[in-house]
Amino acid sequence: MIPMSSLKTSFQRMGFTDVTTYINSGNIIFGAKHGDARKLEAKIERMMEREYQLSCKVVVRSFSEMAALVKSLPKAWNGDALWKYHVIFLRHSIDSKDIVDRLNAKPDIEKVVYRPGTLLWSVKVSDVSRTAMQKLPGQKIFQDMTVRNLNTTKKIYELMKSKDQDE
Repeated sequence: MIPMSSLKTSFQRMGFTDVTTYINSGNIIFGAKHGDARKLEAKIERMMEREYQLSCKVVVRSFSEMAALVKSLPKAWNGDALWKYHVIFLRHSIDSKDIVDRLNAKPDIEKVVYRPGTLLWSVKVSDVSRTAMQKLPGQKIFQDMTVRNLNTTKKIYELMKSKDQDE
């Protein structure tokens, strides 16, 4: 577990601006002079290995990508406590509509919808333990994705939006 304050300092040393962290799960909002997400991911991954001896894969999303995602969220995703809503952010190496078929979701209990760069997954809380998604962390493909719940996804977007308006 890396303290978010330490991670924030590392990002600032790398030249990123307006660095903000959100909850202790690796959510970092930052400004960058060069916006090529693949190059930023590689740069961050090298820093994580060098400074924290952590070999990991990073997913970077721009403000415009997050805005499009949040705008496209299903109307049914209204925070109903009887449902779980998750956004699965995909690395570009696996970003394809075909990924839905590869996950073997159980359509009778879980819904998986593709959006560019993401999968939207929802299930009734009572059915979570029976989903195909429960087995996802044990699969190799999981290394190329990161999962955030609906509230975290919206909060990250709001933080990005507030920074975008500051500029």
